[in-house]
Amino acid sequence: MSVFAVPGAYDRAITVFSPDGRLFQVEYALETVYRGSTIVGILCPEGAVIGAEEKIESKLQNPKFSQKIYEVDEHIGAAVVGLSSDARVLIDEARIFAQTSRLMYDEPVDVEMVAKRIGDIKQMYTQHGGVRPFGVSIIFAGVDKGGCQLFTTDPSGTYRAYKAVAIGIGRETAENILKEEYRDDLTLEEAIKLCIKCLLKSMQARGEQPRIKVAIVPVSTKRFRMLTDEEIEKYVRELQG
Repeated sequence: MSVFAVPGAYDRAITVFSPDGRLFQVEYALETVYRGSTIVGILCPEGAVIGAEEKIESKLQNPKFSQKIYEVDEHIGAAVVGLSSDARVLIDEARIFAQTSRLMYDEPVDVEMVAKRIGDIKQMYTQHGGVRPFGVSIIFAGVDKGGCQLFTTDPSGTYRAYKAVAIGIGRETAENILKEEYRDDLTLEEAIKLCIKCLLKSMQARGEQPRIKVAIVPVSTKRFRMLTDEEIEKYVRELQG
């Protein structure tokens, strides 16, 4: 019997649309993203900021290890939400693409081109049998020749540009704060505080203890840098004080 003749086959086969035009496997992948730990990205004239909730699953886990924020190139950072294993594979692809671009064109790759490349890979995994969509969304943020840039990709392969964005289980809380407090003229310091505030509030709304990682790409250096735990703790104390 053909897969097309099996009742409900569109719910199991990645390449089959439902009668109302939906790809359920892609929607299930999006649900994985929506239930993941919150990530936030913010742009300002002085640079780009990305932050993420980091869950510690064991007292024996190394707290300095980050599985949510990555350096893609010296001028681009990424925050991920969803399946960490899927994210790791896509981050490797993004790094290879960025380095290949440097070798071919002798200049840093644009942030949008990295987002588009990862979006293209994700989209391919929505069209072929025997595979499943990547269950991860990624925020790419950095500084290129066009200035400060921020893009997101989702499991469908779509990529979009934002000034500020939140993805994950606490997105509603974080987006409400961003809509109220984001300004186009934020300083880098203010953007960092706003990012941390969004993550703090989203975790507090769920009754969880804050564990946050933040990275920045300043316009002045165009170099990715993770904030230290001490720097983040200082901001947390200011916000809670």
